Amino acid sequence: MITLALAGKPNCGKSTFFRAATMAPAEIANYPFTTINANVGVAYFRTVCPCRELGIPCGSCQDGVRFVPVNLVDVAGLVPDAHKGRGLGNQFLDNLRQADAILHIVDASGSTDSEGNPLDPGAHDPRKDVVFLEYEMTMWIYGIIEKHWGKVNRQAQSKTALLHRGIAEVLTGLKITPEDVRDAEAAAGIDLIHADTDGLIRFSREITRISKPMVIVGNKVDQAPDAILQALKCEGYIFASAAGELALRNAAQANLIRYIPGDPGFTLVAEQALSAPQKAGLAKIAAVMQAWGGTGVQQAIDHTIRQLLGLIVVFPVEDEHKFSDSRGRVLPDAFLVKKGAGPRDLAFLVHTDIGKGFLYAIDARTKMRVKDTHELNDGDIIRIVSTAK
Repeated sequence: MITLALAGKPNCGKSTFFRAATMAPAEIANYPFTTINANVGVAYFRTVCPCRELGIPCGSCQDGVRFVPVNLVDVAGLVPDAHKGRGLGNQFLDNLRQADAILHIVDASGSTDSEGNPLDPGAHDPRKDVVFLEYEMTMWIYGIIEKHWGKVNRQAQSKTALLHRGIAEVLTGLKITPEDVRDAEAAAGIDLIHADTDGLIRFSREITRISKPMVIVGNKVDQAPDAILQALKCEGYIFASAAGELALRNAAQANLIRYIPGDPGFTLVAEQALSAPQKAGLAKIAAVMQAWGGTGVQQAIDHTIRQLLGLIVVFPVEDEHKFSDSRGRVLPDAFLVKKGAGPRDLAFLVHTDIGKGFLYAIDARTKMRVKDTHELNDGDIIRIVSTAK
């Protein structure tokens, strides 16, 4: 399953974002290092379920909205010089190893300093937090490479391919491949065989960008001064109110409102049960959603999956006529796959044995066989025929 990590300095709203996205318990407080050990939960990518198009209820979606699970990890807050072990730095960085992408949660209100201590809104420039996170991750990876550089370089014997493989092995826990090393070398504009310290740091920055792509989420948008918001708009941030999303999900669970995560608004269904402060709070959230097209929490996850990682959703079935599995469940599963993936790739995602025994695939909509070289499309419904059961 895809793993996303929430990163950022202490007290930026990561744990609130985590709770809002997963509804899993996590401590929330207005002081640094609320999170000590990483919180791990399940968030969801929102997509359209094909069941309405097919005219067959599936029982796995909500009003035609399908949610595909992804792992979400909320790690300890990062402070300057974390790569040297300051704060909870080493623990923070280790928790990022298995992440496929990072959602960098930034306090867009500017109400916390670089170490997460409370300030007046607007007192801190959030853009500084973006720069220092990339620097800390770069220096962390550089430290790993530098530690093993002499041995890796000697074993490569001035052969580029061997050096790429050696660096990838050193960084294997970060899901880095020799191809990633090659691409980072080119992006850094260096020759790794003859790289000096400056060159290795530039390479580390590029391998960080390739292996841990990042989305910047400007949280606490409801508290942010207009001057800061205007400055951040051109930076490509996704704006969010994690506290607003958490309030909506709690209200929806209590049947006070009708809200599906990712909707641009909500509907009151039990207005008489709401107190005056609750109504006022919901009105503020509604204003944020109107301004930004939603609370931003689900939008940030969806953007990371769709745009940053380039993933699509495919629905495997066992019966192409009923669009079901062997037990008659309609569209029971949904898998995230890379754009450009084929039926055999999907087969391996379903189960290794099914992939090994792959024979052919059938497009359930057309009832026609598709070639092994067929490129899957978002929303495809595919039957895999395999020697494995």
